[in-house]
Amino acid sequence: MPNSIDVVVPAYNRYELTASCLRHLRAQTIGHHVIIVDNGSTDDTRARLRSEWPDVQVECFDENQSFPKACNRGVAAGSGDVIVLLSNDIDCRPDYLERLASPLGDPTVGSVAALLLQRDGERIDGIGFMVDVTLAAFSRHQGLPAAAAGRDAPPLLGPGGGAAAYRRTAWEQVGGLDETLIFYMEDVDLAVRLRLAGWRAVAEPKAVGVHLRSGTLGASPAAQRRYGGFGRGFMLRRYGLLRGRTAARTLLTEAIVVLADTVMSRDLAALRGRIAGWRAARTRPRLGLPPREAIDTSIGFRASLARRWEVHTLQGA
Repeated sequence: MPNSIDVVVPAYNRYELTASCLRHLRAQTIGHHVIIVDNGSTDDTRARLRSEWPDVQVECFDENQSFPKACNRGVAAGSGDVIVLLSNDIDCRPDYLERLASPLGDPTVGSVAALLLQRDGERIDGIGFMVDVTLAAFSRHQGLPAAAAGRDAPPLLGPGGGAAAYRRTAWEQVGGLDETLIFYMEDVDLAVRLRLAGWRAVAEPKAVGVHLRSGTLGASPAAQRRYGGFGRGFMLRRYGLLRGRTAARTLLTEAIVVLADTVMSRDLAALRGRIAGWRAARTRPRLGLPPREAIDTSIGFRASLARRWEVHTLQGA
């Protein structure tokens, strides 16, 4: 078992969510240090955190920043051997941290994915990410009964950034979250870089949290789709997805997704986001694809499109 744990929780307004998250962290069965990153809240979140939670370390931004910047700020403010990223709209079971940190006793493991349940506690919201050959990412086991969480297939790429544990040495080796990204794909990008660096990722279905999905991002549906498009354009360029054997499939998939988004939403948010993300990736190092065992090659073209549509729907289009 690693020696110390930092729990980094980004927060933006919606104090009641953060307070609930903190109450569940207070009940944990293992010692830890909580770092709240107040990401430019405009309500009384910051004042109430300082007055009602004096044992919690609070880091502050005067203006709202991206998710990667908020997380990196919190991680840099701590020194624990284990970094746990936790969304403030997740309520954890009492043994969550103990279960989540346990796999890091294996020195080859760099990250661990927790099991998130939907609000009803009966269905899986996700247990890490899987990716197809185009690096399109999807939540594993989403919508299945909670009892299915222990299944090995599909293969795990890495944890989602709202319910993850990272070995600090692994995090620092690859540079943490890339702050070029904004709100989407930053955890997928980190998972790929950790895999390329040789670190293993594992899922821990006994580390359970309930995802309240209460919209703490606060962005409009169009903005969310633009951010999603930005992350996708970034990934396309950084990982050379428009070159090689999967280039044709990738290009066709993106064309269909963008066209459908444009027709259904009557705006160019998805296209503009991809163009901006592609341009932003110009300054970042070019990387290869993750190991084959980290990719779910069973997701075919049609299945991938269907899953992409589900993601699009969840983003509020």
